[in-house]
Amino acid sequence: MSGRTERSIEELYRDDPERADALAFGRESGPNRRGFLGGAGLAAMSAAVGGAIPFAATMPGGLVPSAFAQSTPPAAAPAAPKGPQYLKFPGKSDKLVVLGEKPLVAETPEHLLDDATTPTDKLFVRNNGQIPDEAKEPDKWKITIDGEVNKKLELTLGELKSKYKPVTRRLVLECGGNGRSFFTPQARGNQWTNGGAGSSEWTGVRLADLLKAAGVKPSAVFSGHYGTDPHLSGDASKPSLSRGVPIKKLMDENNLVVWALNGQPLPNIHGGPVRLLIPGWPGSVSAKWLSRIWLRDKVHDGPGMGQFSYRVAIKPMVPGGKPDEKNFKDMESMPVRSIITSPANGTKLPAGTKEVKLRGAAWAGDYTVKQVDVSTDFGATWTRATVESPKNKYDWQRWTASVKLPSDGYFEIWTRGTDSKGTMQPHLAGFWNPQGYGGNPMHRVAVLVG
Repeated sequence: MSGRTERSIEELYRDDPERADALAFGRESGPNRRGFLGGAGLAAMSAAVGGAIPFAATMPGGLVPSAFAQSTPPAAAPAAPKGPQYLKFPGKSDKLVVLGEKPLVAETPEHLLDDATTPTDKLFVRNNGQIPDEAKEPDKWKITIDGEVNKKLELTLGELKSKYKPVTRRLVLECGGNGRSFFTPQARGNQWTNGGAGSSEWTGVRLADLLKAAGVKPSAVFSGHYGTDPHLSGDASKPSLSRGVPIKKLMDENNLVVWALNGQPLPNIHGGPVRLLIPGWPGSVSAKWLSRIWLRDKVHDGPGMGQFSYRVAIKPMVPGGKPDEKNFKDMESMPVRSIITSPANGTKLPAGTKEVKLRGAAWAGDYTVKQVDVSTDFGATWTRATVESPKNKYDWQRWTASVKLPSDGYFEIWTRGTDSKGTMQPHLAGFWNPQGYGGNPMHRVAVLVG
């Protein structure tokens, strides 16, 4: 043995589908995958996924069946990763999947995002530092707005509630790394699937009202946001994260300084007693445990800004290659994403089932979702879903569809969203970058009938 590490199954399928099929389904590679699936290979794959594959003729070469995410791969395939670790945290669902413990990060499986309004216990958890102690007197919490303003503003949460008109909006909050696990080769960071997002009811005051009271100077070009979460090292002089946005985005009337989530006081785990909510952009700009908004006359340079943090490539780079910082820009609007929330991946339906009703959600950062399409034959044909209007700007859009199945067997249901600019979700995560931002391939769920 040379000691060389074998590539992952995803990398192998990307680079050499025939060899991947041979390893996974126990057959020497043939002249092409279509021929392989026409014989013993198709029988082996059918056995692996648990049933006949009616649309095998249109299965793309190099496709890793979605069912493998729910069951043990064939014996000849590379070893399956260990099972998921589930969150155990007061007030949170024990079905959230832990992606990291220091800092604590947990995502929501897609089928748990089936509510129109994401319940607090099902909302994902993302931290960058330590979780601070819960505020004993929330209304005395202080927030400062300073820098390039005419009047420095210092307000307690109690004053926010009494002096400004509260508003409630259903807004998507999404981690900038959502979809990171879909990149090949693997990018750095927590390996999110689609569960780093949710659309909950947030109550607070418009940030624009506070900025108006402070008086933004013409010299202000960017903001810097600060929270009180301690740095992972314990060094009190280091902020765990401090990001910001251009003034144009900061002035969006949909940005909120919030103190309530789904009609209840904002939980400490979600940044309570008060946090910033800047929808449509990476969640990292929506500072938790908000203490300060600093208006600056230049682009903010706090932790989490610059180099490759929350930044994407301007021109495509070679996956896994060495990045050039000059070729990167800040990630702004989050990409279009459509997910299937019912049925769940791995669902088994009774023999003879001829129709499946689908539900899902779609969103597109600063934009709206123009359409959602679904497929049951590996993308050979598509059916248009019915897409609801958002409750308000930056809400997600729920969608429904019904698909016919020709027989019993193994099916994959695919969904793809198209935003109001005409940008459609890709088949695979594109525009690889070292930190894995913007991964939004079509969502797939496996369904076994009979």
